[in-house]
Amino acid sequence: MLLACLRSKRRWLLFDFVVLSILLLLTLSYSYSLSLSVFFIEKIFLNYTLLFETNMAEEEKEEMKSFKDLGLCEELVEACDSLGWKYPTKIQVEAIPHALEGKDLIGLAQTGSGKTGAFALPILHALLESHSKQGYKSAPVFFALVLSPTRELAIQIAEQFEALGSGISLKCAVLVGGVDIMQQQIALGKRPHIIVGTPGRLVDHLTNTKGFSLRMLKFLVLDEADRLLNEDFEKALDDILNVIPRDRHTYLFSATMTKKVKKLQRACLRNPVKIEAASKYSTVDTLKQQYRFIPAKYKDCYLVYILTEMSGCTSMVFTRTCDATRLLAFILRNLNIRAIPISGQMTQAKRLGALNKFKSGECNVLVCTDVASRGLDIPSVDMVINYDIPTNSKDYIHRVGRTARAGRSGVAISLVNQYELEWYLQIEKLIGKKLSEYPAQEEEVLQYLESVTEAKRLSQMKLKEIGGTKKRRGGDDDDEDIERYLGVKGKSSKKVKRK
Repeated sequence: MLLACLRSKRRWLLFDFVVLSILLLLTLSYSYSLSLSVFFIEKIFLNYTLLFETNMAEEEKEEMKSFKDLGLCEELVEACDSLGWKYPTKIQVEAIPHALEGKDLIGLAQTGSGKTGAFALPILHALLESHSKQGYKSAPVFFALVLSPTRELAIQIAEQFEALGSGISLKCAVLVGGVDIMQQQIALGKRPHIIVGTPGRLVDHLTNTKGFSLRMLKFLVLDEADRLLNEDFEKALDDILNVIPRDRHTYLFSATMTKKVKKLQRACLRNPVKIEAASKYSTVDTLKQQYRFIPAKYKDCYLVYILTEMSGCTSMVFTRTCDATRLLAFILRNLNIRAIPISGQMTQAKRLGALNKFKSGECNVLVCTDVASRGLDIPSVDMVINYDIPTNSKDYIHRVGRTARAGRSGVAISLVNQYELEWYLQIEKLIGKKLSEYPAQEEEVLQYLESVTEAKRLSQMKLKEIGGTKKRRGGDDDDEDIERYLGVKGKSSKKVKRK
């Protein structure tokens, strides 16, 4: 401690400790034995050790770089602050300054290291600067393309772009499979600034969508490049690289540096800066972590069963998409479970309003996405349920960290269907432990099937009705209709019935 204190800026702590110890030793030696004097000095030493550690932590905090220190414009610094991003992560600290200098990047980082912010913030900074004189609305369209190996990850990336760009009218389009291609063509017709998608669907649009071209593209991001370079994406990726301009900035992020990634690096990047960020993750001992393998078709049923069994608890239910948060909240409210959604499609004010209802106890189940939950002052909860297993392993750590805080106990339950096993195994590998199985008799769970199926049918009908009303009104915000239907200010109508 003494050596560290000498190295520290707070050398006054060492001086105070030495002076006080000498004075105390001289004073006590007249009245007490030497051993007793030493005992008192040891006590003082322990107190000073605690004080020193606290001050060292404050010193380290002072030395941490802020987003403003990285050179980002004021609008983006404010956006980070509104999302609760107090300090940049390691990879953001190392990557953003190089990106702002116009250099290509190759980042080796695990999922959840903050890499989305590491490429999104420089892109948005460049977008704002590109037309600062003419005004933001004249900023170029199809400015940046982000390629992802999965549609779930693409949606998450787009949500983070939208969250960071919410104050600057950012337009973002998601091009992934499993979604009506006509809807995506309409989104492209609105001339978005950012496109996030999977390689196959992007090639479909480049081939079939009239007027869509990436000839003016300024930024290309290859996220999880090691997964993008498998046989499923190889041809599509080649097709994309052949039609985008060579004069661009390219950011490549990968968990590992494979031979294929090295080959892609040589082909796509110009004198890139290599950045590596590694970290270890763990969960607290007071957290009880469980899983349940279930068929995808019964996931809603298991969720209702668990929430009903734990009805006295405050719970957070994590989903992968904004649409899923709304649908689940509808279903749960129809079954008299006091749930409220928080999603990236809601304004910050409405997210805070929903959070206040959760804090006050008016609602005891918060249904949310990872991106939407960040930056909000959410208190510790009794239970976290992973309705959708996160594709980003570190998101699991963030999710379950909402419970078992400050030495209290908590429960985290992950509902794993047949399509999510790989992501679940990645989580176990990350935290270095095997989870215990959540005990449930399937016969008891399926007693809720009829009620849950009916509630889901009604919820889907109501969502469709609200969507139609929104189109007729020409509006773009259906939060008020949703809140009115959910009965946040009133009471729910249906109760959970067993079969």
